[in-house]
Amino acid sequence: MALVTSKEMFQKAYEGKYAVGAFNVNNMEIVQGIVDAAKVEKAPLILQVSAGARKYAKHIYLMKLVEAAMEDSGLDICLHLDHGEDFEICKSCIDGGFSSVMIDGSKFPFEENIELTRRVVEYAHERGVVVEAELGRLAGVEDAVKVAAKDASYTDPDQAVEFVERTGVDSLAIAIGTSHGAYKFAGEPSLDFARLEKISNMLPNFPLVLHGASTVLPEFVAKCNQFGGQLKGAQGVPEDMLLQAGKLGVCKINIDTDLRLAMTASIREHFMTNPEHFDPRQYLKPAREAIQAMVQHKIKNVLNCSGRA
Repeated sequence: MALVTSKEMFQKAYEGKYAVGAFNVNNMEIVQGIVDAAKVEKAPLILQVSAGARKYAKHIYLMKLVEAAMEDSGLDICLHLDHGEDFEICKSCIDGGFSSVMIDGSKFPFEENIELTRRVVEYAHERGVVVEAELGRLAGVEDAVKVAAKDASYTDPDQAVEFVERTGVDSLAIAIGTSHGAYKFAGEPSLDFARLEKISNMLPNFPLVLHGASTVLPEFVAKCNQFGGQLKGAQGVPEDMLLQAGKLGVCKINIDTDLRLAMTASIREHFMTNPEHFDPRQYLKPAREAIQAMVQHKIKNVLNCSGRA
């Protein structure tokens, strides 16, 4: 068991035509549910932390939770910063023990994105840490990431090649039609697989990443709505599309919204059916179990990485 980078994970995923799940964590129960699922499924695992989660839970607590998770499970784990917005937060996470960071300069012009990414890459590589960057912009909302549909843009394949060559980045998040949050498609779900295949062919053996790839499982949406939620019309990425993406060079698929839905649906159901309960253990235990069940489903049916650890 060790804290590892994603380099070997991605190489195996690319060759095996599957994807590794990168699951966002915010507290102990979420960490435990995800790690227990990966242990049962013998799956490679990336735990990722957004700036908002890091502020909420505190860096030192998250590090100790991941340390405990490795000791308890015997798994190698990659700890990744999700959507680092500037050099300073990437540096802080690198210095603080993360094995992987994302610098998201997608809101900047192309040359400025390259300059920022290259600066993070140089600092990270000197310290044995890998770097993910983003080219193209996903619509939607997740923590501090807020992009209106009109400002979204798909990744240009030619720019992707130039970006990778000039920055030395280790993986690249691309935009092919996914979006952050629970509302991804106004009509029929669609991903630009022709664009994905072109990027993958132009960047052979290079790991690509999909953000905004939660499937928004109907059972959790229904349960949230049944017990007081307002998620009517929520629609995620179909599972067969994500399986296809894993065969075309996508080595990392980010999952956050589905974790939130699974946990929230469980807690809402518990309070609606057990209004007299006030012990956090009584509602957080089934929430943790819901997280585990959902992650196991993802590992087996969406990522196809069961038994790959």
